Amino acid sequence: MRIAGHEIREYFRLLAPLFGLIAAVWTLRLVLAATQAPPGVVRACSVSVTGAISVLLAVLLIHMRRFGGYLDVAVATLFLIVWEQVLISAAIAFTILTGIENVYSAPEYSFRGLGHWQHIAGHMTFGVGSGTLLGSLMGCLLLWLLRKMVPLGEKHAGA
Repeated sequence: MRIAGHEIREYFRLLAPLFGLIAAVWTLRLVLAATQAPPGVVRACSVSVTGAISVLLAVLLIHMRRFGGYLDVAVATLFLIVWEQVLISAAIAFTILTGIENVYSAPEYSFRGLGHWQHIAGHMTFGVGSGTLLGSLMGCLLLWLLRKMVPLGEKHAGA
């Protein structure tokens, strides 16, 4: 399947280190919370912030590797945000299945009054939608700035 002129596996190859970064921060946050690290340390280890940083890094990769344009930024953003939200939802689903609370299902890190299923639904709808929209806007702006300030020139044969 091709999206914006690239096979999906090309996107995954480009974004693999960023998927790993998001998963590493997700795991670190689980571990920090389980070891009862100070709340400020747990909050500082944010998967959402890592997702936003990953989008910016993806834009740098897209620009430097001449991977594509604005549509590629939007596709990369969608993949990264979906991965982020799936990981968070999986941690909440773990609580549903086992009854063992974790940092992602704790009331202080979610909206008050929501059940776990509603929390997951919120991440998979509002989280994916707003994260992709805002991330794409931020990423496209950065790509535009990079193209204006750091033009790469024409691609040479054999390069």
